[in-house]
Amino acid sequence: MASFGEIAAKAEENPEVLAATPAPAATEGDAPTEEESTAEFTPVVALEEVEVKTGEEDEETLFEIRAKLFVFGETLLDKGTGTKSWRERGVGTVKLLKHREFGKIRTLMRQDKTMKIIVNHVVDPRIKLEPNAGSDRSWVWSAFDFSDGELVETVFALRFGDSDKANSFKTAFGDAQKEMEAELAGEDAGDQGAGDEAAEALEGLKTGEKEEEGEKE
Repeated sequence: MASFGEIAAKAEENPEVLAATPAPAATEGDAPTEEESTAEFTPVVALEEVEVKTGEEDEETLFEIRAKLFVFGETLLDKGTGTKSWRERGVGTVKLLKHREFGKIRTLMRQDKTMKIIVNHVVDPRIKLEPNAGSDRSWVWSAFDFSDGELVETVFALRFGDSDKANSFKTAFGDAQKEMEAELAGEDAGDQGAGDEAAEALEGLKTGEKEEEGEKE
């Protein structure tokens, strides 16, 4: 068999010789032997499945629709200057949620991907949805929002895919306002009834005191 040196020498004289020479075949000693691992690894810490709660478990979804949210306020660069402008807060699903026990209805919207809450306020019957700059697919309103953990009066604008979707949101929002108005009226009536009962009890107590005084005389 010709040595590598002889092949190289011939290749210099005739390059076709090197091209026709196959690469050396791999032998058993060239590659490391792979052994099948039988070891078993046990995690140092056993992770328990954690139930993630959204805070919506006790609420019924009355309406939901996708939209893009804008907020009118100061940007980070304009903080403290009083200069306000519209800034986009994100795209997501806006919901009208009714608490099963207390009957309160709120507007909730989470940003896609991050699931950050960007709208969270009670559906106040006094809120008015106004067209945004004459658009037929966008509404503007003001509310006391609790998205960041404290009540802040905020001006919102929601933009929908088309006018039909925008109108469906306005209709659902108006229906929710009527429910809230009836709920609040019921609470006021209950408070008034409780007040009347307390007044009657107090009057009865005074009458009883007078009767006791008369008996003593």
